[in-house]
Amino acid sequence: MRRVAAQLGVTKMALYRYVPGKAELVALMVETAIGPYPPVKVRHSGWREQLEEWAGQLFDVFRRHPWALDATVGPRIMGPAELSWLERAVSALDGTGLSGAERMDAAALLVGHVRGITQQARATGPAGNPEAQLGALLGDLMQAHGERFPALTAALTSAAQSHGQDQAWEFGLQRILDGLAALIARRVR
Repeated sequence: MRRVAAQLGVTKMALYRYVPGKAELVALMVETAIGPYPPVKVRHSGWREQLEEWAGQLFDVFRRHPWALDATVGPRIMGPAELSWLERAVSALDGTGLSGAERMDAAALLVGHVRGITQQARATGPAGNPEAQLGALLGDLMQAHGERFPALTAALTSAAQSHGQDQAWEFGLQRILDGLAALIARRVR
């Protein structure tokens, strides 16, 4: 609070006239950075397409505001803009036969994937490719110790044939959605 007050050119106590504490200040920062869920681009699309779009937009938000990854963990104050994102994900699954709890869990699973991939990208820098960097690091180890790890060596060789293309985002997203599709199919029988 002291640093924020100093950057704003006010005293710490003056800042407390606007926000009661750090948790509320962070919530306001998240609200401003994330903003409300944007208007739906494609009307009448299925749940899968809606969640693909939703996850991609959330990924873009976290890439633009990487500090929000740390600010949006655990129990905390959430404002209407942030809640609109959760509402959009849960409502995309309306009519699928999933319970409310399952729809919330699906949203949490997707958020986890988005967060994980964004954190990987953040760790490798703006131009980094996590899979290519991991492959390069492990490649040296496999040259020296590959006989002890034959499955890993074969997997890395296969990954190298993709020229280091980062596929973790799309692979993970599609597997999550495939799992939801299988669950939905069981519910509508």
